[in-house]
Amino acid sequence: MKNVLLGLFAGVISGVFILHSTSLLLFFPLIIKGYLVPEIADTYNASILLLLAFIGGFVRLIQYSGGGIAFASQTIKYIYNRASAQISAWFAGILIFFSDLGTPLIVGPVFQSLFDKYRISRQKLAFIIDSTSSPVAILVPFIGWGVFSMSVIKSSFETNNISIDEWSAFISAIVFQLYTWLAITIVPILSILRFDYGSMELAERQANKLDKNLSNNIDKDSKAIFVWLPLLILGLTLFVSLSIYGFPFKQVAGSDFRAALSNAYLFAAIVLIALILFYTKKKRIEIFSEYVSGMSGMLPIMATLVLAWALGSVSEELGTGKYVGEIAKETINPVLLPVLIFLISAVLSFAIGSSWGTIIIIMPLAIPSAISTGNEFAIIIGAVLSGSLFGDHSSPLSETTILSSTGAGIDPLSHFSTQLPYALTNGAIAAIGFVLAGFITSHLIVVSLIIFQLLILLILRHIKISSNSNIFT
Repeated sequence: MKNVLLGLFAGVISGVFILHSTSLLLFFPLIIKGYLVPEIADTYNASILLLLAFIGGFVRLIQYSGGGIAFASQTIKYIYNRASAQISAWFAGILIFFSDLGTPLIVGPVFQSLFDKYRISRQKLAFIIDSTSSPVAILVPFIGWGVFSMSVIKSSFETNNISIDEWSAFISAIVFQLYTWLAITIVPILSILRFDYGSMELAERQANKLDKNLSNNIDKDSKAIFVWLPLLILGLTLFVSLSIYGFPFKQVAGSDFRAALSNAYLFAAIVLIALILFYTKKKRIEIFSEYVSGMSGMLPIMATLVLAWALGSVSEELGTGKYVGEIAKETINPVLLPVLIFLISAVLSFAIGSSWGTIIIIMPLAIPSAISTGNEFAIIIGAVLSGSLFGDHSSPLSETTILSSTGAGIDPLSHFSTQLPYALTNGAIAAIGFVLAGFITSHLIVVSLIIFQLLILLILRHIKISSNSNIFT
């Protein structure tokens, strides 16, 4: 994130330097007064920053309460073999959808000893929680991932004078986040087939030789109610707040939705604070301090957004989007644009280890390219988000790679090497999907790719079984 902030700031400085000739003494005041302050003062941008603060405070309280661990541990009673252990960890990761960075540290420690009991490698655990953290979070429009992505989409739309609502654009792009869906579905398929390949197969063989006992250390003050009740309150508050504006029968204005969502997160946090005070001996000042700490923890993301918005304004003045659009129109075959956007996003995300940084950089360039080549916005947005996630999944520099390995209790490079074959498999299938998307716009593409993924894994499993049989004959 620090590298992304530095890069964005350098971009703003470079752009302003090209646009304005002024003394060094007045240069930075010009950036602050002319580009940064207007972005912060904008009502839409301000509501996004406030919403992110409420989300950060709520997520921090969930982690602090230990409710996520207690909630995830409830699934353990339904586990009876290796396959159910893996699917349970996968299901728990999906349920803890509200924090892509929190999921590995919540689900991982709970399932460590369980995976040891059934002699499943910790590398497999890291892979599962990495496949249910960012991939799940990037699909949900009302948490940090969705709010962030929609703000970047809106900024790109405004720069190119597009009147489409960013909420509608994000929702329509969900089905075209092809790599995302493949990353999620590969876990239960591999678990049910009892099949692994690449470095993961070796890790599984080594784990199968170990003899470990099950021991779960769950804090006695941790309660599953710390998760499900605040989330229930969040959903109910959001629904009631939006129903005033005619939801779900009428479209709700973006400003009203963001206000209702901020209200819902605030009410959920209040309920969670009350639950922690009632069930535990934690002090009010300590709980409030954690909440504020969660809010302040969103500052790097807020700073990233402000700089991204400022860079968008600079780019608009420079005409960068129109220039890129003209280049795309003259040099790129329109049907190949989705797969090219996907691959470029993946390479950049792999290099910098940041999905969010890649989205900020690529989205403002992808949108004008889509306009010039006549591509559907939903497909292009899906390609940016999918490529960003693919590169992040494949990168040893990624924050989620590090956190997933930490949650599973293994070395980050071990997680990187065992997950990479699966990520590359899904990436190749997703690339085929985006080639198809260049020719046809159909929601059935993602369904077809999941079926194709299943067939590929069945073929690989058959080849493995056949080769093993030939060895013994």
